[in-house]
Amino acid sequence: MCNINSKTRVFAVIGSPIEHSISPEIHNSSFSELKLNYVYVAYRVERLYLREAVEGFKALGYSGVNVTIPHKIEIMSYLEEISPESKEIGAVNTIVFKNSRATGYNTDGTGALLALREAGVKVENSRVVILGYGGAARAIAITLAMRGNIESIAIAGRNVKKAGTLAEDIKKLGIPAQSCSITGVENIIKDSNILINSTPVGMSPETEETLLTREKLHSELAVMDIVYTPLETRLLKEAKKAGCRTVDGLGMLIHQAAEAERLWLGVEPDISVMRNAAMKALKLS
Repeated sequence: MCNINSKTRVFAVIGSPIEHSISPEIHNSSFSELKLNYVYVAYRVERLYLREAVEGFKALGYSGVNVTIPHKIEIMSYLEEISPESKEIGAVNTIVFKNSRATGYNTDGTGALLALREAGVKVENSRVVILGYGGAARAIAITLAMRGNIESIAIAGRNVKKAGTLAEDIKKLGIPAQSCSITGVENIIKDSNILINSTPVGMSPETEETLLTREKLHSELAVMDIVYTPLETRLLKEAKKAGCRTVDGLGMLIHQAAEAERLWLGVEPDISVMRNAAMKALKLS
């Protein structure tokens, strides 16, 4: 971390709760590596004060802010501009402050896309299956539809109606999409190239839970789990047994943070430094 002085630029993450966030460790390590006189802090902000928080960041000259639960949707009402992709997603997790104006972006989907590519997964012209239909699923699906050059997306969930709503929104972007139940996803997986679990199933402490086992997977499938505690979930273990290429959830976490820095600073952060900081914060190294 830099030696804070009158020239230090401040960045932050807001949410409630916020004590669990490892964003300060990730970004401060990156700023240090880039030799920038910047500091990144975490603030617990309740919904009642969300508007005031945004105005306060402007008044104090903050350069950028991340937004986490439960404010990703409501924060949009207090921003002057919202990126086209964020409008489609319906949520913002990154704010850029410039000339007293706040612009909202969503880097979650980009994080997933870049994590897949970093792992050597061919995204273009792929048939993708996403397990889940929540905020993370929506961000990933919309980003893949808008920028992944994919062939199709299938949304699988326990509530088929909610899965269908997301599938219909994807169709509006010109990408073929369908929905199904978790129990009915096996037949779709047979003809798919990428499987992404966007649900919390398998997250610590319920580490033995999984929506799919090796028998429903195949060796030509790349399997990504956005859960990163544990780093290797039960789903990824099952995928390895089936001969699949696997991608853990830490990649998405790191790449969404790196994309935020690109938006704020216009520089290329060191992904390995950010990853090492996250591993240390999560006690995985």
